[in-house]
Amino acid sequence: MASERLKELLNQAIARELQVSIQYMWQHVLAKGLCSPAVRDIFKKIAITEMKHAEAIAERLDYLGGKPTTQPSPITVGETLEEMIRIDIKAEEEAIALYRQIIEQATSEGDYVTEDLFRSILADEEEHHNEFQSLLVQ
Repeated sequence: MASERLKELLNQAIARELQVSIQYMWQHVLAKGLCSPAVRDIFKKIAITEMKHAEAIAERLDYLGGKPTTQPSPITVGETLEEMIRIDIKAEEEAIALYRQIIEQATSEGDYVTEDLFRSILADEEEHHNEFQSLLVQ
């Protein structure tokens, strides 16, 4: 079965996914300004994807004999639309770094299912990162 280190990393990933799913959904609700209607839809769409990630990771951790956390990482919403997007870019960068670490750990343990799961999630996170970055281009 999986090492305690891999289980710990998976719980970090669940906490992060819970964090951003809540964070992006609140941003969807609170975003104001001329550009907010289009951006609000992006926040909502990505929030739903992040919740699906949390579920998939929790199912994998349960299979590996771990107990999935129910506690999100700290949530930061921001005040302005630009601040929200900058916060989200940073959150996606942190996820990308964590998920690369998880892929390395899973590979070193020969856990190819976890590796494949996180390769798929990593692709989504890179897409989210790119989408948020493109919102700041004038």
